[in-house]
Amino acid sequence: MAYKLLVVEDDKDIREIIKDYFTDENKSQVFNVTEAENGTKALEIISENEFNLIFLDVMLPGLDGFSICRKIREKQDVPVIFISARTMEEDVLLGFETGCDDYVTKPFNLATLYAKSVALISRSQGMVVDKYLSFGNIKVDKEKALVMCDGKWQQFSPKEFDLLVYFMEHKDMVLSRERLLNAVWGSDLDVYDRVVDDHIRKLRKLLGKNGKMIKTVPTKGYKITDK
Repeated sequence: MAYKLLVVEDDKDIREIIKDYFTDENKSQVFNVTEAENGTKALEIISENEFNLIFLDVMLPGLDGFSICRKIREKQDVPVIFISARTMEEDVLLGFETGCDDYVTKPFNLATLYAKSVALISRSQGMVVDKYLSFGNIKVDKEKALVMCDGKWQQFSPKEFDLLVYFMEHKDMVLSRERLLNAVWGSDLDVYDRVVDDHIRKLRKLLGKNGKMIKTVPTKGYKITDK
């Protein structure tokens, strides 16, 4: 059965890119995609249909995404992912306060967005029980994209968050730079090994004393380990 996705986005090109990717029959899970170019149209569609997931832009004509999300939460618990060019921490936190399940900043990686979507729907339908990852003194809330270090929740930038999740899902495994690039940035992006190194330096700094668990493996890559 295909999942039903509503994409609320005023940029036609972005809507089409998402629709093409999510309706690809070669994917493990195909989506039926409905589009809305503004908040008023989106609320009309939502009132007449049921969806498994909603992508919601923040900056829309008329009602903004935050207002739409509040209205959605008054009536239903459908998973909502904000996809927005507004990257300030206060905007991200406001998104979660209004009831979103995830906040993805533009430009975004389609493969990562797809993986997040399938995982979020699975959790919402009770197919996945635990939304947390834990390793040492680090705990990750994958649903809200938050990281707890030594008892304090933090908001990481999207790439550092995705890197950390990938490390924690592959703990004690040596991960090459190429593998990390493909997993976090996507193989279609023109990025280089140095990008991985720069983001890992930032990730170690964000993790504080826990950053030492991300080890450099000479000539091979990186791994996260407490050994």
